[in-house]
Amino acid sequence: QVQLLESGGGLVQAGGSLRLTCAASGRTDAMAWFRQAAGMQREFVAGIRRSGSVRYYRDSVKGRFTISRDNAKNTVYLQMNSLKPEDTAVYSCAADPRTLGWEGDYNYWGQGTQVTVSS
Repeated sequence: QVQLLESGGGLVQAGGSLRLTCAASGRTDAMAWFRQAAGMQREFVAGIRRSGSVRYYRDSVKGRFTISRDNAKNTVYLQMNSLKPEDTAVYSCAADPRTLGWEGDYNYWGQGTQVTVSS
């Protein structure tokens, strides 16, 4: 059983930056970030293979967010730049997808960290 712990969320003004961190308690395969805004469904944000050679982003964050990982530390990061109010959500990391594709279910989920972007 792998546990995931997110950190780095907070309140930031529009145009600002935050860096989220997800620390895993053990080895993981592909990892991803999801977000869920109040009253909305959870949505995929970014994913990265274990090798780091393949990364995938939802269109609305391309060019602004960067996902990366450090396998030696069992950690994945999400660097978020040029933040917008519509990026406000609880951001959760996930590890080891159960099915093909990035946007399905994963074996492990973190509790999430709140990101609030003020206008």
